[in-house]
Parts: sequence; C-alpha cells; structure tokens
Amino acid sequence: AFMLYNSIKHILPRFCFEGKYVDVNEQTSGNVNNTYCLTYDQNGKTVYYTLQHINSYVFKDPHAVMRNIERVTEHIRSTLVSNGIDPHRRVLELVPTRDGQMLYVDPKGGFWRAYIFISEATPYNMPQKPVHVFETGRAFGEFQKLLSNFPAEDLNETIPNFHNTTRRFYTFVASVAEDRAGRARQVDDEIEFMFDHRRLMNSIVSRLESGELQPRVTHNDTKINNVLIDDATDKAICVIDLDTVMPGSSLYDYGDAIRFCANTAAEDEPDVSRISLDMEKFRLFTEGFLSEVKGFLPDSEVRLLPLGALVITCELAMRFLTDYIDGDLYFKVSYPEHNLVRARAQIALLKDMETKYDEMCRVVETFLQ
Repeated sequence: AFMLYNSIKHILPRFCFEGKYVDVNEQTSGNVNNTYCLTYDQNGKTVYYTLQHINSYVFKDPHAVMRNIERVTEHIRSTLVSNGIDPHRRVLELVPTRDGQMLYVDPKGGFWRAYIFISEATPYNMPQKPVHVFETGRAFGEFQKLLSNFPAEDLNETIPNFHNTTRRFYTFVASVAEDRAGRARQVDDEIEFMFDHRRLMNSIVSRLESGELQPRVTHNDTKINNVLIDDATDKAICVIDLDTVMPGSSLYDYGDAIRFCANTAAEDEPDVSRISLDMEKFRLFTEGFLSEVKGFLPDSEVRLLPLGALVITCELAMRFLTDYIDGDLYFKVSYPEHNLVRARAQIALLKDMETKYDEMCRVVETFLQ
C-alpha cells in the first residue's frame, strides 16, 4: 500500500476528504478507469471514499463527462427527495475539490474525481441468486424513471455515436476492406453473418431518426456489476459508473443488460454449445425492469424492448469482430484470438435469441397486462 499511497498522495489534499488518511486499496474490477478505495478516520469513525483517475483515451472530454454526472446525480437526488425518499446510499455523491470543482487536473494533465463510497453493498459480477436478476432489472428501470423528466438533449455525448449501429457497420466494412492485421480471410463466415444482419442493426437508429422512438437518458453500460445490491436486504439501491450516461434509447439499455445478464455462459466462452439465452433470467430481469418503466414508457416502446437485445448483441459481435480484424486496438485481450472468441460467442447468443424472439415478446406482453 505504501507504493500505492506514494502514487496518489499529492492528489489527496486537493479533495474535501474529511478526517485523517488511514489506508488505500486499488480496485481492479473496472476495465477503463483506475479506481482507489480510501479509508479515512473521522474521530474514531471509519469512512470510505472512492478516488478515480479518468481514462482520457476513452473519454476525450472528462469535463463533459463530469458535467453529465453532476447534473444527473443532482436530478436523481432531488427527485428522490421530492418523492419522500432519503437519498443517502441511493445515488452517487461526488466529493468536490478544495476549490469547489468536481474534477482535479494534476500537473501532468491527469484527471481525477472522488465519490463517497457506499458501504455494505456489493456490485456482483454474476447474479448470486434469482432476486439479483430481478433487482438489476428494477434498478435500471428505476434509473430511467428517475430521469424520465430530465431533458436528454441537454446531456453531452461522452462517446460520440456510441450506439450508432448503422455508422458502426460502415466502420466494420472499412476494416474488412483495409484488413490491416491480415485476419479477414479467416473470418469469412462471421463477415457474411454481419452483412446478413445489416438491416437488423439499422432498426433502432432508423426508428430514432423517424421519431417513432424518443431519445431517453440512458446509462449505456447496464452490466449487473454497475448496480449496488444492499448486503442486508438484497435490494438494489444505487446505479453506479455513470461515465457513459447520455442520450440514447431505452431499448439499448434493456437489451445490453439482457445480453449480459441472461447469457448462460461468459462473454468470452469458447465452446459455443454452452451459450444460450436463459429464459428464466430473461423473465426475472424483464419483470423488474417493467415494474419501474410501465407508466412512462409507452406500450409501443415496451413491446420493442426484445428487439434491443438482438440489436445490441449483434452490434457487440460486430465490434469484437471489427477489433479482431483491426489487430485488437480497442478491447483488452488475453490471447490473440480473444476478440474472435468473443465475437463468435455473441453470434451464438444472437442465433439463440432469434429462435426465442417470439417467446421474448410474449413474456413482455404478459407484464403489460
């Protein structure tokens, strides 16, 4: 911890941390920012803070990211309060710098921010029990509900065209043409699969453009480990990791969560025979999500939610395949075929979703009754 302390000790006095510094641990689960958990002593009471070094390669404009986070957390806090709910532990709380900013820029141009750590709650990487799947759905549904009267267009796009699947398709086509790592000829079947699915990949973008779907404030990284589940009650209390909060479609948030949460195998499972859509988890997540969004999302939009699962799974398969063809520039890989394995796993999941699509729609319909 001494080495770790040395690397951050010049940052600590810049923030309004209260009490006396005791200890630091690095959290290794996140794959974008560096995250440190700080322990402080306030006259015998132990308090925890989270300090993060923002990855400015992924987030080109950390100031824009922080403006979004500040406004969204403020809105959630005031909505909770006006609904008579204590916001403590229910929304991320930023710790300002000594000069009242939400971001500290160090002499080397590094970007830092801090939060009050929410203790006695766990972000699980995989659901430990069925109620966790329901609660994850409910948490992301509630997140949309709490922000349903926030003007989405006022938010910065922290990663431009993040879910512009149509545009991503053209990026993919260009990668295939350039074939900079000489890998394209090994993946003919996968490339053909993407071309066969180009219409599917356009189906949400075109509905947003035509006005059939409204842009909403979306989280855009709806993995289960971005929900804190209370250790005592097993209830979801807070959605975390708000870097990618921006205008989007509810279909993407729902679809990405299903893709991640209701998969019978890991995202990079090499044995595709083990990969399928777990309909029980699909039902639990959907029930939780719809228990919160029914009432402000129109039924016509709710009925399209399963489409979101197909589109986002296809988009991710294509992104993994693109990165494989490019020579692994974006996603971290553990071995040379890693991105190809990931792409094939998403393709297998999508194929299974396609066979279960009518059933997915029927499940959604039952919760609309």
